Amino acid sequence: MATICAIGLMSGTSMDGIDVAILKTDGVSAIEAGPSLFVPYEAEFRKRIEASLETARQIVKRQERPGELVELEHEITIRHARAVEAFLSSSAGDWGRPEVIGFHGQTVLHRPQAGITVQLGDGALLARQTGLPVVYDMRANDMAHGGQGAPLVPAYHDALARCLPEPYAGGFPVVFVNIGGISNITYVPAAGDPIAFDTGPGNALIDQWVLREGGVPFDADGAIASEGHVVAGVVERYMAAPFFLKSGPKSLDRNDFTLALAEGLELSDGARTLAAVSAKAILKATEHMPEPPRLWIVCGGGRKNPHIVGDLRTGAEKMGATVIVAEDAGLDGDATEAEAWAFLAVRSLKGLPLTFPTTTGCHEAVTGGILAQPDKMGLPGG
Repeated sequence: MATICAIGLMSGTSMDGIDVAILKTDGVSAIEAGPSLFVPYEAEFRKRIEASLETARQIVKRQERPGELVELEHEITIRHARAVEAFLSSSAGDWGRPEVIGFHGQTVLHRPQAGITVQLGDGALLARQTGLPVVYDMRANDMAHGGQGAPLVPAYHDALARCLPEPYAGGFPVVFVNIGGISNITYVPAAGDPIAFDTGPGNALIDQWVLREGGVPFDADGAIASEGHVVAGVVERYMAAPFFLKSGPKSLDRNDFTLALAEGLELSDGARTLAAVSAKAILKATEHMPEPPRLWIVCGGGRKNPHIVGDLRTGAEKMGATVIVAEDAGLDGDATEAEAWAFLAVRSLKGLPLTFPTTTGCHEAVTGGILAQPDKMGLPGG
């Protein structure tokens, strides 16, 4: 199959900025990853997005944009357009000429039980601003076919798992762990479709905790947590949530877990304990896997927290498994999700499935996405 050069844009549940990545792929197995870029949101804009989550709770139909959400969606889209311009005007622009953009947008509401997921981002506006075709709104068709609309990255994880370098090649089952604001896993067997689901809080609770208690937006390299201790009782109270008893597919909204169970902890103890919660939640996911994985590959911002990764490694080793970070396998752990959106855009253009019954609970494997051309308002695509 012919390869297509695509840009992927991702702004995740950590709401810290925009990841830009470029990829040449056939949407199946040929993958050549190029450079990437991170464009951070300034603190005030990040606060605006966080504040919008409360407004988004009013949404009943996914097309609704109450209150400030209309203006915010416009601004988010323009910032993505400027990120693409900055990326292509850098040396990355010499790597390949993009033919399409995969645009995630900013999730402000995810209520799969109500069949609603809302990502702020105007694909038609982005296409006009960049002069490139844009595939966006990739979750909706999955939900229309009975799926939870998340996670979508597993199709890309599955492709990556089947082309790992030595000494990791062929070490199935492989599990990719993406630790963003919320953590999710993709279980890749030697044969068959991937299995995927959200595992629980990732960085979100830690970020909220250190911002509230320490006035900093995140715990850089786990420095705050390194001064603290794990309060086991708090970890166990988090692990008692009914969510962990459910098998996949399952997905979370950023607000499904809160800081309520950590109230009263000292700053560093809270940061360390919440890191332990993130790791324990990931390990608990093995209860819903067909067999224990042999290899765990950790991606996303959470791989930079040595406490999350250390706890995960300790627990996995007891199960006879190896834990590595993305870079150990020659991957870019910061860019994986943005790369995935480029990969999914190509799959959408080719009418290939983005989701599977084993990843989102959809009735059948389905494609998705809307294709917006630079000179048009957006036509059904994929």
